[in-house]
Amino acid sequence: MNYVPNSLAGRDLAFSLHPYTNLAAHQEKGPLIITRGEGIYVYDDQDNQYIEGLAGLWCTGLGYSEKRLVKAIKDQLDILPFSHSFSHRATVPVINLSEKLIELAPGDLGKVYLVNSGSEAVDTAIKMVWYYHNAIGKPEKKKIISRKRAYHGVTVAAGSLTALPYVQDGWDLPAIDGIIHTDTPCYYRYGEDGESEEDFATRLAENLDKQIQDEGPETVAALIAEPVMGAGGVMTPPKTYFEKIQKVLKKHNVLMIADEVICGFGRTGEMWGSDTYGIRPDILTCAKQLSSSYLPIGAVLITNAIYDAFVEHSTKLGTFGTGNTYGGHPVAAAVALETLKIYEDDDIISHVQHITPQFQKRLKAIGEHPLVGEARGVGLIGGLELVADKFTKEQYPAGAKAAPLAVEKIFGQKLILRPMPGDGIGICPPLIITEKEINEMFDRIERGLDEANAILG
Repeated sequence: MNYVPNSLAGRDLAFSLHPYTNLAAHQEKGPLIITRGEGIYVYDDQDNQYIEGLAGLWCTGLGYSEKRLVKAIKDQLDILPFSHSFSHRATVPVINLSEKLIELAPGDLGKVYLVNSGSEAVDTAIKMVWYYHNAIGKPEKKKIISRKRAYHGVTVAAGSLTALPYVQDGWDLPAIDGIIHTDTPCYYRYGEDGESEEDFATRLAENLDKQIQDEGPETVAALIAEPVMGAGGVMTPPKTYFEKIQKVLKKHNVLMIADEVICGFGRTGEMWGSDTYGIRPDILTCAKQLSSSYLPIGAVLITNAIYDAFVEHSTKLGTFGTGNTYGGHPVAAAVALETLKIYEDDDIISHVQHITPQFQKRLKAIGEHPLVGEARGVGLIGGLELVADKFTKEQYPAGAKAAPLAVEKIFGQKLILRPMPGDGIGICPPLIITEKEINEMFDRIERGLDEANAILG
């Protein structure tokens, strides 16, 4: 398509490089230009209204018009627009946010390290795992286990843990040594005939145990896992899965990293996905809904036992030699703290628990659609896996682009969702969504799937 050179679309095509975009197709199709937002809705430059069905990128939990967050940003800019946390410095927002995160944290987490994004949090967690094992005199214990179809970010280290071809192809990833990928815990796709969920979880735990033993337990440092696998297809863990794999990790002194970048702050119906699934992490990464994404911020939480090892090792080396200029930015910390206050003041967790039955009811009903092999989810996150044959679970050929087609037709219903690997579709609305809006969202999904089905046959 041709665009006027000085129009918004023309200038975008002339100057912008878009992430996760087919660049050739973008030159033809052009951008969707979002100009404003209100509640669960966003508006384009033609003033068309869309339901933002993925909360942006799994992140805008409080929607697009929370005035308290805007005020928190403005107030902090007036007081202290920037400082850092290097060399003993601290700021009031960072102290208050760190204290609040530990108050809310699952398990035995005791210290907070602030960063700028989920990928940066995962990168930092990797460094901390290595530093910790050096500190306790086990420098050979460096291998990190991820899971097939996991998503942990796109930077060099985080992208090496991510086990999705579209993140790694063309980038020479994985690019760090010692990355191991274990089974995907998706019972629908990988469970064997006659195998219960519990038996499937047992098999995966046994496979993990064997992998660690084959690698040498003295070389395996940590396993990283999303409580719910998000961008890989919204895959909820089978029953007893985390209970069983944590026993394997404990047996071999392997750290548990909970990647809560998507699941944290109410998405699963509790404050953390770790609370939902009984995970007791040694390290936890979070971002996204930490500030409802009004400003970039992420965090790495660690146990006091890990921190104590850091103290001893940094004394030996002279410093804890890592840091980010904008990590612990006072304005980002202030808006994150206000976000957590709103979650409490508005009782967002209870709201999610109240509307989850309707969300999950409509999600399950979509599972009966001819295109859908499985509809799965927990809390206010759901996924659809499209199949060519519901009985055999046979998938469409890659050339059919079934999920992108369905998402395009759903977009025609003024609802923004996202296709995912394995012909998946992610559904993850802002946490503030109402039952009425849930029904409207799923009505639009049904109409879009009907249109896609008429083409795919």
